[in-house]
Amino acid sequence: MKLPFARRTARTRQALFRPVDRENLRWLWTRYLRTRAPWLLLVLLLIAGQGLVYQQFLSLTENGLRVIFEEGAVTQLARVCVLVFVLFVLRGVLSYVTPRLTAWLAANAVLAIRKDLIAHLLTLDLSWFERTTTGEIILRLVNQAEGMARFIGQSTANAVRDAVTIVIVSGYLIWKAPVLFTVAIVVIPVIVLVMQFVSHRIKAIQTRAQAALGDYMTDIEEMSNGMRTVKIAGQEDRERDRLFAASTGIRDLAVRLQATQALAMPSIDMVSAFVFVLVIGGGGYMVISPEYAFDAADLITFLLGLVILFDPLRLLAGYFAQLQSSMILLDGLRSLLRETPTIADRPGATDRFDPAGDIRLEGVGFAYDPEHSLFDDLDMVMPGGRTTAIVGATGSGKTTVLSLMTRLYETQAGRVTIDGIDIRDIRVRALRDAFSVVAQDIVIFNASIWENIRYVRPDATDAEIRAAAEAAEIAELMDRRGDAPLGPKGSQLSGGQKQRIAIARAFLRQAPIVLLDEATSALDQRTEEKVQTALRRLGQGRTTIMVAHRLSSVVGADHIYVMDAGRIIEEGPHEALMAAEGLYAAMFRSQKQSYG
Repeated sequence: MKLPFARRTARTRQALFRPVDRENLRWLWTRYLRTRAPWLLLVLLLIAGQGLVYQQFLSLTENGLRVIFEEGAVTQLARVCVLVFVLFVLRGVLSYVTPRLTAWLAANAVLAIRKDLIAHLLTLDLSWFERTTTGEIILRLVNQAEGMARFIGQSTANAVRDAVTIVIVSGYLIWKAPVLFTVAIVVIPVIVLVMQFVSHRIKAIQTRAQAALGDYMTDIEEMSNGMRTVKIAGQEDRERDRLFAASTGIRDLAVRLQATQALAMPSIDMVSAFVFVLVIGGGGYMVISPEYAFDAADLITFLLGLVILFDPLRLLAGYFAQLQSSMILLDGLRSLLRETPTIADRPGATDRFDPAGDIRLEGVGFAYDPEHSLFDDLDMVMPGGRTTAIVGATGSGKTTVLSLMTRLYETQAGRVTIDGIDIRDIRVRALRDAFSVVAQDIVIFNASIWENIRYVRPDATDAEIRAAAEAAEIAELMDRRGDAPLGPKGSQLSGGQKQRIAIARAFLRQAPIVLLDEATSALDQRTEEKVQTALRRLGQGRTTIMVAHRLSSVVGADHIYVMDAGRIIEEGPHEALMAAEGLYAAMFRSQKQSYG
């Protein structure tokens, strides 16, 4: 979907600055740069000083030429030479201080942007992360933010310096020879047309390049995460070809972008050549003609001024070409901040509720896809302080029930209550603090087991972490590994070891409601029996809700819901469901035979 859009963009004529570009620049200035205005003013003064050096250089050069042409004294020439040297030493100092200061300002501005992006990112709904690739997120937080640092800092500072130099030197040349300068600037409309043409092409190519880079990052993540499957299936060549093709596409777009940006420089050079011809011809006539008070020193100084003028003009043209790419980066960053969470605290939401109360789903309707409803008028009751199990085939909606209770998703009809209070009337943070979750999708960080357990309660004491590890049967492995990291995503652990870390976290968190989502699915039968004992201790005096595929783990539940395609088809304790000889009984006997 992205590529056709980029192609349509390439065919559409755009203004140098679109309305969204102007709005984004206002946002950047108002939120991140205006508070640094005093420092920016200092930078501007330093830059103006660099421009004045050139103007004084031209004036001294003219004086030096007159000393030479008019047979002046050697001391006068020496004085001019010393002053020119002093001027360029001053410019050297300013050229060192200015980028240091601008780099510091840009780094702090981009740090503030990154902090806002990260803070906002963590407020977004789970559904946003499920439809957004990791590559897109990394692209914004890393590549685009770094690109903005260069834009805000050195690139813009240099462009301002070049613009100030152009204004000051142009003013001096106008004062020296207004007619000749007028002849020189007749080609400015050509420069404007060239820059407009280049900017249209750059915006289109940059949009496609950013999309391609985001897809490339996603491809790398998929390859890395699926390396076990890649190796077993012998698909290394296929993955290599896929990433090679993506890399080639990025290279082609990068070459096209650079080629388009490069159009600006030779265009300015061609225009400069035409201007020099006009000035040499016109200026030479003015020197020869007695009608003008214009001599050879004036002409040489004027030509030198044009040389000085056209160099920053070329650089400024290049900056405006790069500016179009920066506008795409800026809009990419701000597009993340435009995303708004749909799950948030209602006005007047409370922290006060009894998490030990009954949890009810009343007439709940929900759909991931508007055209395919998952739940229609779903009713369930999870009594407080008791253990409730939810079983059923894959895709029946078991885990979705847990997600709705914790407001990872919002119900689209009906309501979920705890102790009679609609969970939408409870502050999100207070609601989620009431839950401990042991899920089948376990997040393991590349740190020690100790640090992984401690993650859910950074303020926990060593004794509490130790007790949680022992309760989850992971203490022995924790002692053996010590401070050794577990590898990316816990790659050095087995599935059962990862799940025991998750169980240890639940022990440490000690929340009043425990959610077990396939909590023992990766354990062998012997280990499962040990962990089930630990889980029963964890659930004592707490509301426990179990989602399980292995029915042997739910036998002791006070109440069991059997779901199929988003509907409850059976419910009751284990004995009653077995006696009913329905789906649950058939599934249980089938699994028992399979496990032996």
